[in-house]
Amino acid sequence: MKILTAAYAAVMNLPERPMRWAQGRLRGGRLGWVFVAPNLAVFALFSFLPIVIDIVYATTGGAQLLPSERPYVGADNFASLLDCTNHLDPNTCTRDLFWHGIWNTLRFVVFQVGLMLGFSLLTALVLNRKIMGRGFFRAMFFYPVLLSPVVVALIWKWILQREGVLNAGFMAAGVTPVNWLLDANWAFFWSVFISIWAHMGFYTLILLAGLQAIPAEIHEAAAMDATPPLRHFRRITWPLLMPSVLVVFVLGLIRAVQMFDEIYVLTGGGPGTATTFIVQYIYKTGFADGVRQYGLAAAASLLLAGVLLVLTLLQLKGQRAKNG
Repeated sequence: MKILTAAYAAVMNLPERPMRWAQGRLRGGRLGWVFVAPNLAVFALFSFLPIVIDIVYATTGGAQLLPSERPYVGADNFASLLDCTNHLDPNTCTRDLFWHGIWNTLRFVVFQVGLMLGFSLLTALVLNRKIMGRGFFRAMFFYPVLLSPVVVALIWKWILQREGVLNAGFMAAGVTPVNWLLDANWAFFWSVFISIWAHMGFYTLILLAGLQAIPAEIHEAAAMDATPPLRHFRRITWPLLMPSVLVVFVLGLIRAVQMFDEIYVLTGGGPGTATTFIVQYIYKTGFADGVRQYGLAAAASLLLAGVLLVLTLLQLKGQRAKNG
């Protein structure tokens, strides 16, 4: 036992001399870089390097995979993506599928983020009250967040397919079954509904934390003044909750713009292009088509990255406002 203890102590003391040497040589806070260097190396390998490679592919053409075999084309890939007679009509664009993806994504963001923010706020307000089984309902609303997006999509696909559970219930009631995922409007509706169902619990939790951070004395003072509930919410709760609402709004925007996995498993982007979003266009163009156009996919991903960067900056600004 003494031998094992001595061996363990010797191994653990090995870094001591190099660290003492570094501490004597590196001053002015430079020693901290020694500790963060491994993390920075991993971050550079898996974050910065892919961005550089993406830029290389976005500025080169051809169907070759190796960058050395791809001719330099400058901004031609971006010009091809943005070439439209009328940007409001995807059918007039050179890359019409790209613009269908953009407009579908915008429509999805408007409905999904707006409805999810409303439902999350309403749910948080209810769960913040003293109701029976409050802990149980909080857990139930958060439970879908713990599921994998692929699992969520497979569960709902099993429910919504032609011979699925929902249509089985309709047939038992004598109602004609509906092709939920083969009708463009219904497919888009279920895409919005399922994404809200799967992610609402996370945003509800953020808003619930914001509600509980409001001092109880403020509510008690409003109750003593017999403030009507609607005025109480509009004049007290809403302004104090606004920083949390802004964080939820921006996080929801970022998530909605990047929506891919659930929709890809649920509808595959169909029927037609009804649920083809921008991330699926990038995947299809770069990896799924017979002729893989890596340059176009990379250019589209950089345009998407620019949008996400703006949304992230808005989130950071909102977070600073909340902390301030």
